[in-house]
Amino acid sequence: MPRPPRPGEKPFSASLPGFEDAGLIFIGRLRSPFATRDDCPKNRRAALEAGAAGRLEVDRPFREALVGLLPGDHVFCLSWLDGAARDLALQKPRHAETARGTFSLRSPVRPNPIGLHLVRIEALDIEAGLVSIDAIDVVDGTPLLDIKPYHGSVDRPQEG
Repeated sequence: MPRPPRPGEKPFSASLPGFEDAGLIFIGRLRSPFATRDDCPKNRRAALEAGAAGRLEVDRPFREALVGLLPGDHVFCLSWLDGAARDLALQKPRHAETARGTFSLRSPVRPNPIGLHLVRIEALDIEAGLVSIDAIDVVDGTPLLDIKPYHGSVDRPQEG
């Protein structure tokens, strides 16, 4: 359920195109202890502090693609934030005094509500399609789009 706009928030000025099918398919669901967006921690750090472990439930046709993942690995999960609004150009976070552009925020409200979640695999049952993860910050049942490995050697920015 979209929330009412906060002071300073503004929808996109131009008329947005219709949301066409991009050919995306859900490969499973993210499971969490959170029933609503308001219940969710705001980020990974808060989810870890809250002990908000979760799991990925990967649908049968995609389970063999889990081969090669191991407990202890970090992966990026891409999710479809299906309850998010898609129409704000400017948003005012709860902790901010002024509104900011959507692309400068990690809010789920965006033209394409794709979530990016870095998680650590705690346990893995490929046959059942279950991947236990250390923490997650989404509503229970959020559709899972993809899983991609995190490689510190190439994903960590070089400083200096």
